[in-house]
Amino acid sequence: MTMTPRRDHDGAPAQWSLQALLTVAFLGITAGVQMSDYGLQAISLSAIQRSFGVSDASLGALQGLAGVLVGSALAIPLARFADRFSRKRVLLCLIFASTAMMVLSALAPNFPLFFLGRSAAGITEFAMVPLVYSMIPDLAPQRHRVLANLGFAALVSTGASAGFYYAGDIQPAAVHWIPGDMSAWRKAFLLLSAAGLPLLLMGFFTADPPRHTAQEDTSNAASLRQFLKERWQPIALFVGVAGSLMIAVQGLNQLIALALERRFHVAPAIIGEGMGGIVLVSTLGCLPVVALLDRWFAKRLGTAVRPMIMGVCAVLAIPAIFMLFSTTALQQAFVVVALFLFITCTANALVPTMLQDLAPAALRARCFALWSFVVSVFSALGPLLAGLVSTWIVHGQMLTAITVTAAPALLVSAFCALRLFQYTRKTSHAKVNTASTAA
Repeated sequence: MTMTPRRDHDGAPAQWSLQALLTVAFLGITAGVQMSDYGLQAISLSAIQRSFGVSDASLGALQGLAGVLVGSALAIPLARFADRFSRKRVLLCLIFASTAMMVLSALAPNFPLFFLGRSAAGITEFAMVPLVYSMIPDLAPQRHRVLANLGFAALVSTGASAGFYYAGDIQPAAVHWIPGDMSAWRKAFLLLSAAGLPLLLMGFFTADPPRHTAQEDTSNAASLRQFLKERWQPIALFVGVAGSLMIAVQGLNQLIALALERRFHVAPAIIGEGMGGIVLVSTLGCLPVVALLDRWFAKRLGTAVRPMIMGVCAVLAIPAIFMLFSTTALQQAFVVVALFLFITCTANALVPTMLQDLAPAALRARCFALWSFVVSVFSALGPLLAGLVSTWIVHGQMLTAITVTAAPALLVSAFCALRLFQYTRKTSHAKVNTASTAA
């Protein structure tokens, strides 16, 4: 006989189950493998450029637009399915599709087909994010939801860092294990795609939790358009904060390996090992800091603490990006990159929790899908603009191009964070006054 897990008054599970814990871990591992794919691609940019004979602007489009065109476009209709049907089945389909598109990328005979394959491989990233963050509140007890979100983020960060760190090892291993006259970077993509099969098999044993809907969700859960219309002001400010921040972050993340290779004339494998450790330490190290900051300041500021943290971090990241521009040694550049990523990861860590609080349960997957599309557009602008600046203005000086792109975006993010902080505080005080008057 199947036991139905006990749930709190708001419908969330009252305690963890073993299957729920394993499902959250599986979701993080799957997303981490996807992110390792992007790390491998970033380290292989020089080889990809030589294979296809394309410009820096084309590489900027690859690192930016390729992740948007297919993946984010499909995220919204797939999330609609996830809100109505089995989220587990949608997840399994995403794993299969992502694996197939990785194989297509490795075998592409020209850059347009490679670009298309990389675009389609973004399906897992952009469609899986809304799926995961709609499932976590139905798997984790309410009191552990922030920790579950951060734990998922930690696994994703580990995968992203592994893609950078082990890129120098994956390519020789792929050359050894995969026969044929094929470029090393192509064989590396084929070898990484092999992870799709065990992930697909493991996915059959994960949980497909029932959705819980709080009583306050029922009145506004029917229409995503109505929800956006009613909450347009805080949503627009939130998009300005996080979206502008992503322009700066992705401009650096996607092109920093190529920039350091050109600036300091070192092998990509050396940069990959350094970036792997930096990504891991910065993304994992910020998580306990975020948890403590949120707990300490929320007692006085409530939910307004989150835009405050993002705004302060955006301001602190501005001198860090200018320090990167003036670096004269590789180790010095690594330190500055680590500082920049730690600050910006701190800013972004609570974004999923903020959206979960904002979105009704019945619209949660679609809200996250819409957010994935919006943020992917901003993320694409970072490397795209940096690539264009490098090609047309600074003539291949990629570190300069990254700095020119990131600094204005950080200023916009800080301004929007200030406005969102003011709006949230004003709304909170209005609710308190209304409650006092009613009492």
